[in-house]
Amino acid sequence: MVSSGVAYEPQYGRSRRDMAKTNILLTVIDDVYDVYGSIEELELFTEAVERWDLKAMESLPEYMKICYMALYNTVNQMAYDSLKEQSCCIIGSLSKAWAGLCKACLKEAKWFHSGYKPTLDEYLSNAYTSVAGPLFLIAGYFLSGERITQEVVDFLEQGPKIVWFCSIILRLTNDMGTSTDEQERGDVLKSIQCYMQETGASEEQAREHIKDLINDIWKHLHQECSTPSPLPKTFMKDALNIARSFEFMYQYGDGFGVTSSTTLDHFNSLLFQPICVDV
Repeated sequence: MVSSGVAYEPQYGRSRRDMAKTNILLTVIDDVYDVYGSIEELELFTEAVERWDLKAMESLPEYMKICYMALYNTVNQMAYDSLKEQSCCIIGSLSKAWAGLCKACLKEAKWFHSGYKPTLDEYLSNAYTSVAGPLFLIAGYFLSGERITQEVVDFLEQGPKIVWFCSIILRLTNDMGTSTDEQERGDVLKSIQCYMQETGASEEQAREHIKDLINDIWKHLHQECSTPSPLPKTFMKDALNIARSFEFMYQYGDGFGVTSSTTLDHFNSLLFQPICVDV
């Protein structure tokens, strides 16, 4: 669904397919860090992703070997397709983005297992990466079919503000829809709970603060999209569309994990119901 919201035009069919694969891998790996892995296992998995070498998976438990090989093969195939079509090797940038994601997820897992309660700023500094915003945007650029240039790659390596603002919107909108259920299941504090424990605010006050924060960041994101930069216009569009897609997904609660009837109706209307035009 997110892939369709980001790159909906007919010519981006392959990009949607590869982004859907990326989203599936993200979902599985997120569950590995949140639910299944011990800290020792997660450290091994993170190290293996940083090494980006099939030999690195020899020390992993069996279920992690399957996950690691799926990640390794899928990303390498995407890089191979790019190399074949554009003579540009992107495996270094993609593997670095995945390693950054895993390191951020590992930090959150350690926070949870140790009972550590981060401040809101500390949480967002890490969640910017763990929510996969940088990975989505970097992969989206490489998989879009746009001509890849070293100037853009170097600019993305610097962590531009547009990536930061988009990623924080993803994290905060996700938290607004899922944090209550995740806290009941057992998970690291989310932005709402971080603000509550830091300031003594009630949950209602914390939610209002996060809503205001989202609205403020939207203004910054639009401003960044209108500021001259080396990034192509399609990248700006993708940044806006992925943020819009997440707000749509979580506006009625957890539209990804526990789809509400309202969200499901919207999905059906968008994807399956014909558009009727009166003439």
